[in-house]
Parts: sequence; structure tokens; C-alpha cells
Amino acid sequence: MLALIDDFLEYLELERNLSPHTLRAYRGDLDRFTTFLARDYFNLRPEDVRPESVEPATVRAFLAAMTRDGLKKQSQARALSAVKSLFRFACLNQLLPANPASSVRTPKQEKTLPRHLRPGEVESLIESASGQPLETRDRALLELLYATGLRVGELVSLDWPDLDLNARVLRVMGKGGKERMVPFGNPAAEALKAWLQDWDGWFSGRNDDVQTPRHNQSSAINSKGTTAKRPIAKRPTRRAQTDEEPVFLNHRGTRLSDRDVRRIIDQRAATAGVPPGVHPHTLRHTFATHLLEEGADLRTIQELLGHSSLATTQRYTHVEIERMLRIYRESHPRAKLDPV
Repeated sequence: MLALIDDFLEYLELERNLSPHTLRAYRGDLDRFTTFLARDYFNLRPEDVRPESVEPATVRAFLAAMTRDGLKKQSQARALSAVKSLFRFACLNQLLPANPASSVRTPKQEKTLPRHLRPGEVESLIESASGQPLETRDRALLELLYATGLRVGELVSLDWPDLDLNARVLRVMGKGGKERMVPFGNPAAEALKAWLQDWDGWFSGRNDDVQTPRHNQSSAINSKGTTAKRPIAKRPTRRAQTDEEPVFLNHRGTRLSDRDVRRIIDQRAATAGVPPGVHPHTLRHTFATHLLEEGADLRTIQELLGHSSLATTQRYTHVEIERMLRIYRESHPRAKLDPV
């Protein structure tokens, strides 16, 4: 089983080009499954568990164990999906004659609406970052998240050549190695330009073991042929130089991590007085919800978000239904007579 999992994860990384975050999620779910098989079901050492010993009843017992452990239905469904994918991989490689998890039904999940911020809350969140250089960075980060609906991993992976500030469009590599172009508005462009101006003054000479930043005058996707200075992150001399030019950097002059972005948003939400629980994905949901409220169609939102399936985007249809009902009640002559 352990060897099968290693081969499967290598396939996901090299052939499917899944992100490190997704690979960690698969690893965690499959480790949980292996631990259950070895400790609770077969009473064996993990290295002695064999894939051909797993039956549909085994997988159902795994679901029951997760329920006893208090895992949410969503977590159970994700773990079951990982197990099904693992055995599907084994069947495709002729390691098993049949998938023992294929007949196991996915736990029915509670339908919850994605949380999103109201326009006033978004404004308060963005306006909380102004003044100091790192606050200029935070404002640019918040403006870009709300303007584009990027995943946090996509945001922190951005390099300056990926952005065209004049055309107000960026290029990002999404899940599965799929590249897409995403536009953004003038407020985000102006916030990014302000961050560029502050970059040198803040980072120059901050650390003795860090190189002085240089500038690159070229623009990789500038459709108008204009140029703009872009800083290249200062790196400790012990690291090899690369051609990366991270857009968002921490106080040490290195690329922000996913955790850094979550910490920044927590701080800004507290400063703005926004209710707790705001995450990078909250701004992604807010981006999609506000577009739909203003009349954007689901297919366009799907392309902007980088969803491979329209079904993923359809979680936002509750907003479309509410808008449809509101328009009907405001427009239809007989509906206007309905009591309030």
C-alpha cells in the first residue's frame, strides 16, 4: 500500500502537475486511510498492508471510523475521493482487477453558501492598509485578490513579468498547469504601482547578508510596448540566483508564503473591524459573488476563477436566483401588487 501511494503521488506531481498544496492534501488523506487499515482494521504494520486486501466493506468501515472521529462530511468526501483515485490509478496500471471503492457512495454534504463580504466590508478591509511601505504592499495584495479572485497559491507565485500594469491584465498558472489571463481594474493597478515605488526605499539595505535589489526594465506581456521598473527580490548570498521577480515580498525581501498572506488578512480584518474568519478564499468568493450580482454569467466567472468544471462555479447560483427574484418582483406588474 505504501509503495502504491508513493507511485500515485509521483504520478499526480509529474503527470498531472498538481500543486504542492493539493499533493499535501492527498498525502494526508491517504496516510489516514493507511493508518486505519493497519491499526484498526487488519492489525498489521503499515508496510505490510496490501492493496488487494481492501474490499468495499473496508472502505465503508473507513468512512464509519471518520464519522466516529468527528470529521465533517466534507472532509470525509475528500478522503473518499482520494481513496477512489488511488485505486483507480492501481487499476489503470493493472495492479488490481477492480476498484474496491468505486461502489462506495460519497457522504451527503450539507449545502452551505460560500461566505462573502459586503461591498462596504471590502472597502473597509482595503482602506485599513495605507501609509507605511508594508501597508502599501498589503493594499496592493488585497486590491489584487478582490479584483481577480486568484487562489492564494496563485497570488504568491506571481512574478512581475506576469503583470501588465498598462493593459491591467495578468497571466497566472492555475491548477493542473492551466494558464489563464485575468483582467483587473484601475484601483488594483494603482495600488501595485504605489507598491513598486515603495519597494526600493523599504528593502534597500535592510539586511547585511542580502544583495541590493536590481531592476529589470523589460515587460514580458506588455501589449503596448511600454516599460516599467520591476524590483527583483533581494536574496541571501548563500542562495543561487534565479530569474524570479516576486511581486509580493516579506520584510526579508523573499517571496510571501500562503501563510504570510493569511496572517496579513487576519491583521487587516482586525484593523478594519471586519468580523473574524476572513480568509484569502473569502475574497475569491466575494469576487465571484459580486460579479454575479452585477449580471456576469456563470461561464465567464468560471473562466476567471480557473474552474475546470462549471459545476464548481454553480455554487454561486443562489445569488443568481436571489437576483432573478428581486428583478421579477420589481418588474412584473402583478408581482408589484404582492404584499410586502
